[in-house]
Amino acid sequence: MTTTSRFDAVYRTALLSKYFIKGWGKPDNLKRLFQFKKKMTARETCNQLVPHDYPVTIDKIEDHSNYRILEGHLVSPLVQYLPECVPKESHKAWFQVLLPKKWVTDPLRPLCIHLAGTGDHYFWRRRTLTCRPLLKENGVASIILENPFYGLRKPKDQVRSNLHCVSDIFVMGGCLVLESMALLHWCEREGFGPLGITGISMGGHMASLAGANWYKPIGIIPCLSWTTASCVFTQGVMSGAIPWELLQSQYFSDHVFREEIEQLIHTPEQNAAFKAGQKFARDFSNSMENYDVSLALQSSPDVRPAEALNFMRGIMDECTHLENFARPVDPSLAVCVAATRDAYVLREGLKPLPEIWPGCEVRYVDFGHVAAFLFSQHVFRKAMVDSLEKTSLKYYGQSLFDRREGTPTEASTTLLHAEETNKRVTKSEV
Repeated sequence: MTTTSRFDAVYRTALLSKYFIKGWGKPDNLKRLFQFKKKMTARETCNQLVPHDYPVTIDKIEDHSNYRILEGHLVSPLVQYLPECVPKESHKAWFQVLLPKKWVTDPLRPLCIHLAGTGDHYFWRRRTLTCRPLLKENGVASIILENPFYGLRKPKDQVRSNLHCVSDIFVMGGCLVLESMALLHWCEREGFGPLGITGISMGGHMASLAGANWYKPIGIIPCLSWTTASCVFTQGVMSGAIPWELLQSQYFSDHVFREEIEQLIHTPEQNAAFKAGQKFARDFSNSMENYDVSLALQSSPDVRPAEALNFMRGIMDECTHLENFARPVDPSLAVCVAATRDAYVLREGLKPLPEIWPGCEVRYVDFGHVAAFLFSQHVFRKAMVDSLEKTSLKYYGQSLFDRREGTPTEASTTLLHAEETNKRVTKSEV
């Protein structure tokens, strides 16, 4: 067993932030989300949720010395299906596109969608650490999508990245999968390809879910994530930021959690402890029905009530475990980067990714989670480039990086030459 990073634990403790301070979320919303998730587990039904011509709007174009930034938005497709679950601030999905002025990869136009990790608000971090270097060094364009509940899409009463309810993480995932599909359709209409999708930490897992549901071969590059989010919230250092006594009290005070939602759960990591927790919870009396929620919020982070813990593991596996979703059209295009001493994403005891996605590649960096983010950005970018190159060689019949003689092709898309109102140009240097 590899020792996990002590720095990860110290860093998490120093943040002093609590997640899910309002509990599980409304039981009816959880039931709606679980029922809707059934449509997202099969690629065919999931792709029917987002039309190929789904509207995407470009609001602004900024002209820089060697590249352009497009700013745009779309209405999250999930709003059409679960309007009561998506906060109004998150209805619009905002994004930026970084395009080269000259395509050195001509005739190919490689592009990667970048999803946000925990705490990654707005666009600047991904633009600075990942997208601009990708563009400068490899000629790869990028789309940076703002997460629901973050930045421009953050509910007014939410503090920083601290989601109020467990159900919010499932809403976020549903939004990002469908929004990514809408943007991938837009990329195809605009002539981009090969295409990839990536993210770090939570963004990596969201990228895995979105990429697996795409109906064509696509490069998937999850960094510092694994096969399920359950390990993050029940075993990793993040579990210390969760009010377990509050979740326990809500679990016992509403029979819907025990009698209805549990019946919707399927976890590929099913084990004796999980089953024992389910049975104990069903047989437990309702004596905690009037449990004091204010006292629960003051509980020690070291407390891990078995029933709440097992229910959390179950619903996280149900909604995030990769084995509960479609396998990518071509798993061999996926390149995953994991940290050997990650204390946030604990892989021990879980099904390995290559077992679920046969043929995928897993690379390791010898760091904890936080240190890997700080010192392995070049490794992540290399994985992105390699995944796109695999896609190009296998499905486009040529290398992205066999530079051709002559002048690179000037970048253009149909939307770049669209409405005059979209052409508010601001010049600046790289």
